[in-house]
Amino acid sequence: MPRRTIYVSRLIGLLILIAAISMLVDKSRALQTMMSLVHDPAALLIIGILGTTAGLALVLGHQVWSGGVLPVVVTIFGWVLLVRGAILLFLPLSATAQLVEWFRFDEWFYWYLGFSAAFGLYLAIHGFVVSDRPRIPGQRTVAERGIRPKRSA
Repeated sequence: MPRRTIYVSRLIGLLILIAAISMLVDKSRALQTMMSLVHDPAALLIIGILGTTAGLALVLGHQVWSGGVLPVVVTIFGWVLLVRGAILLFLPLSATAQLVEWFRFDEWFYWYLGFSAAFGLYLAIHGFVVSDRPRIPGQRTVAERGIRPKRSA
C-alpha cells in the first residue's frame, strides 16, 4: 500500500470524523451555519476555491486505481472534491440554495451525518491498520501462511 494512500486516508478520515462529531454536538448550529453559508456569495467562493484546491491536490497527487479498495476510494474522493468545488465556483447562488433545499439537510441531517461519520471511520481505521511496510513480491503474510502466534503460558 503506498504511504501516500495511508497518510491521506488517515488525514481525511480523522478530519471527517472530527467534523461529524462537532456537527452532532450542536445540530441547530450546524444547520444554521450551512444555511448562512449557502446565502453568502463570498463564503461560497472561498469554499469553492478550497474544495477545488483540495480536490486538485488529491487528483494530481494520488491517481491510484489499483492495489486494493482503499487507494481507489481515496482517489475517487479526490475527484468528488474537485467536482464539488468546481460546481460551487460556477453554480449561481440561487441554484446552490435550491440544491441545498432539495437535499433536505434539516430532515435527513442524521442520515447524512451517519454516512459521513461511517466513511471517515472507514478511512481512518483502514489508514491506521494497514501496514506501510513494502511487501517483497511473492512473500506471503503470516495470515496467508496460516501461522498463528504462540501464546505465552
